[in-house]
Amino acid sequence: MNADGRAIALSLISHTNAGKTTLARTLLGRDVGEVRDAAHVTTESTPYPLIGTAQGDSLLLWDTPGFGDSSRLARRLAQQGNPIGWFLSQVWDRFRDQPFYLSQQAVRNVREDADVVLYLVNAAEAPADAGYLAPELDVLAWIGRPVVVLLNQTGRPRPRDEEAVDEERWREALGNRPFVRQVLALDAFARCWVQEIVLLRTLAPAIVADKATAYERLVAAWTNRREEQFGQAMTALATAIAGAAGDSETLATPRLRDQLRTALRSVVAGEEENADRQRAARALAKRLENRLRASTEQLITIHDLSGHAAEEVRARIGEHLRTQTPLHAGKAAALGGVVSGALSGLAADLATGGLSFGAGTVLGALAGAAGGAGVARGVNALRGRSETQLGWDDELLDSLVVSALLRYLAVAHFGRGRGEWAESEYPPFWRELVEQVVAARRPALAALWAQRPGAGKTASISEEQLAATLCRLLGDAASEILKRLYPGALDETAHR
Repeated sequence: MNADGRAIALSLISHTNAGKTTLARTLLGRDVGEVRDAAHVTTESTPYPLIGTAQGDSLLLWDTPGFGDSSRLARRLAQQGNPIGWFLSQVWDRFRDQPFYLSQQAVRNVREDADVVLYLVNAAEAPADAGYLAPELDVLAWIGRPVVVLLNQTGRPRPRDEEAVDEERWREALGNRPFVRQVLALDAFARCWVQEIVLLRTLAPAIVADKATAYERLVAAWTNRREEQFGQAMTALATAIAGAAGDSETLATPRLRDQLRTALRSVVAGEEENADRQRAARALAKRLENRLRASTEQLITIHDLSGHAAEEVRARIGEHLRTQTPLHAGKAAALGGVVSGALSGLAADLATGGLSFGAGTVLGALAGAAGGAGVARGVNALRGRSETQLGWDDELLDSLVVSALLRYLAVAHFGRGRGEWAESEYPPFWRELVEQVVAARRPALAALWAQRPGAGKTASISEEQLAATLCRLLGDAASEILKRLYPGALDETAHR
């Protein structure tokens, strides 16, 4: 550590089996300790480095054994100043009641080493129903360090005003304890990095004066790390969509007589399009699947998720994509054989990989402005075009933007633990908010799609230029979404 560097310690404490180690894993971005649905899984206090600075500062997160018999612990700590109390604690408890002894040792370590205590409580229960709360507050008073209460086990993500109700309920219950500085919602399973920054800023007034400058550097370093991840995530999403926007398949050029016959059958009789068109549709969709899979893998890696957590996210996203709004009836009818032939088999192919299509997934001729696939091909042939290009239309690309932002929210909120939230991926208010934000940017998207590489475009930009512009648009949209989900949280940050 440099001469100017300072170490700042945050201690996670709570009733036993309240999720301390799970939250530690989420904040650290790696698997530490042991997570089981049992009491006293963590048996000793362990420090983990959260982040450091070039000046040698370090922010440490201590995971500690949970409180078991809180009332008994409070009484034993009150006896620390007399010989009998010392004997009971250091001799009797040490050999006759190991978990209780470890709890006492953990509390002493927190008292000696912590700058701030992070006290986790189960937000699923009312403060009045938490019988352990009063004695554990007595323990916190004995420790004598500033305390920030974290509401864990809040369930699936909710609108901010609902979280605020829970925070205020606990704040009122703890209001007569001067050492409690703040109450914040921070669920180990479903927190977002924006909430982490709010937490770190909230702790600043509790840091002693001679460490304040170091703490400011540490918060800045943590914020920079999360903003860098944000930028990387937007790049991954934009690259996948830009690749799809510029993608196309060239159809074989049949004789004019065959073109007219096929077009007439497609429009009037509703017969299937030819095999070449189905081949092109499958090829396009397979490449789109690969792009979406790759971008999801990148999101998972960027957010320090791996192993089981990565599989869990993929499973949730796959379920979401299989249950979205189906094709618009009018377009499905116009596309006829392409939809009923190519995409019916395609959906089964993609489902095995965890990804299917919906939310307005439509195939259309890039050069055809006349509507249905059969009509567009017939018009192109009559105009003497030498080839027909099949690609994704603007409606599909808009839906990819919506899905990309929802995927980002899903991964950004994913913690390293299990919970009831695993049963559902996207809360309804997420989708509503994302669609509102994207709708406001539809003119900009339309202008961007008009410049994409492809047949029939008089003026186009490269795929790299498209991805760069789309990255900025996605970043702006995602920032607005996060600001609306967490009002005030990003006031001091700016995404570019």
